Amino acid sequence: MRDFGERPLRILAADDSAVMRGIMRHLFLTHGGNPKGEQPRMELCGVARDGVECLEAVQQLKPDVLVLDLEMPRLNGLEVLERLRRESPGLPVIMCSSHTEHGARSTLEGLARGASDYVMKPVGQKDFASALLSLAQQLLPSVAALAKGTRKTRGTSKSGHVKAGVVRMSAGATIELVVIGLSTGGPSALEQMLPKLSADFPVPVMIVQHMPKLFTGPLAERLNKCCSLRVEQAYDGAVLRPGTVWMAPGDSHMEVADGVLGEEAQRRGRVKLHQRELLNHCRPSVDYLFFSAARMYGAGTLALMMTGMGSDGLDGAKAVHERGGVVLAQDEATSAVWGMPGRVSEAGIASATLPLDALADELMQRTYAGRVRRMPVQHHAAISIARREVIHGLL
Repeated sequence: MRDFGERPLRILAADDSAVMRGIMRHLFLTHGGNPKGEQPRMELCGVARDGVECLEAVQQLKPDVLVLDLEMPRLNGLEVLERLRRESPGLPVIMCSSHTEHGARSTLEGLARGASDYVMKPVGQKDFASALLSLAQQLLPSVAALAKGTRKTRGTSKSGHVKAGVVRMSAGATIELVVIGLSTGGPSALEQMLPKLSADFPVPVMIVQHMPKLFTGPLAERLNKCCSLRVEQAYDGAVLRPGTVWMAPGDSHMEVADGVLGEEAQRRGRVKLHQRELLNHCRPSVDYLFFSAARMYGAGTLALMMTGMGSDGLDGAKAVHERGGVVLAQDEATSAVWGMPGRVSEAGIASATLPLDALADELMQRTYAGRVRRMPVQHHAAISIARREVIHGLL
């Protein structure tokens, strides 16, 4: 049994709904003790009815994790997050999201502003017990994972500029496809990493992020606005072309399949979506994507495992490694939860375990290797102008 410390984790819940506050109280009274020891003991140290009370309670109660509603009076959840970023930047925050498009977009904004994870509010359950179970299955593992990560890194820097487990790149197959797997902390990590990829990125990118379909479409739209590359929610039969990022829709597994007839290169591939059974309790599952990439592209596959809870994608990453492909992992210091990348790194199959701010450069170095990179048109123009100015004695 893992030792989670002597005292229980202290959880603060902020919600303007009396019903939700009641569910939270009952949840931690009935499930917080966890006598089997599968998770740390937890207790609800306080509740807040609005954003102002929440900030005051954070300072007074010093919780280990905050469960935060988005829609509250006086200060809403997003405004609370802005304050916490300055006043308590190390506090893990889990947002409670409603089952609406507005709730999804607000949740994504909250993740960008520093929240670590989210849970869906229990709706549609037939009784209180069902609602309680639904919330418990989402919330308790997330609390445990985030608090565990905070305890490990407390007092240490999260800047992550030191590379760990790096091996020198060797001459091998040219990279033809990049596949990425993420879960907890993924949306924020993608929003920091993907915009750093250049507009002439030479291969397609396929991403599995553990999220409901309500979220994956808005997430793709959000990333498309801040990236040079085109980011879309994947659809069945989509042709894989360089410069495009495909995100698996929630509740559908995504694989890469043979290219459609008539394409200039059969090996280019296409998107295949299906709704087979959950794998590793997930749909979409990273393993489905990684296995299919290994089968089709072999040593031309680059698989990147980023922040996330659990072990989804480990077996698929092993398949990529066995076929001669490249496997990379995000490091512990910059991961919200070092579950998925940690399993890959600890398995000894990662060519490099890198901080978040180094991942984009690593992807570009490895995908451009063996290719002639063309200089952007505007850059050629700038050089031409500079040369003319030198010739005429202006420089």
